[in-house]
Amino acid sequence: MVAGVEPVTVTDAWVRATVPGQTVTGAFLEISSPVRARIVGVESGIAESAEIHLSGMDNGVMTMRGVEKVDVPANQALRFAPGGYHIMLIDLKKPLSRGDKVPLTIQLERADKTRIEVSFEATVRAIGDAPPHRK
Repeated sequence: MVAGVEPVTVTDAWVRATVPGQTVTGAFLEISSPVRARIVGVESGIAESAEIHLSGMDNGVMTMRGVEKVDVPANQALRFAPGGYHIMLIDLKKPLSRGDKVPLTIQLERADKTRIEVSFEATVRAIGDAPPHRK
């Protein structure tokens, strides 16, 4: 944390539960910052790799692509949700069941080029537990 700067906050963090044999899943959350920032990386000890992805519709077809950076506007919440931005956890080290806790770290760069890391835990939810898609 940088002296004199309010912290970045992460709320409503959750990860989709897996089924037997599944090696990838998504993580979702809401992040806010008192100053403009950019997410430049993600990681989790539960997966060999973690990436930011963006899902959306293109000519009636659902698409998903990796993105390297995501801007977080000052004093506005940015939601990572099904059908939009999310964190892909790839090559999971173990299956994830409802109620498990998943460690995640987001790396951010502020407008002044200061880099910070925000670490938190996300709760694993079964598909039926997940909140509905937001538009």
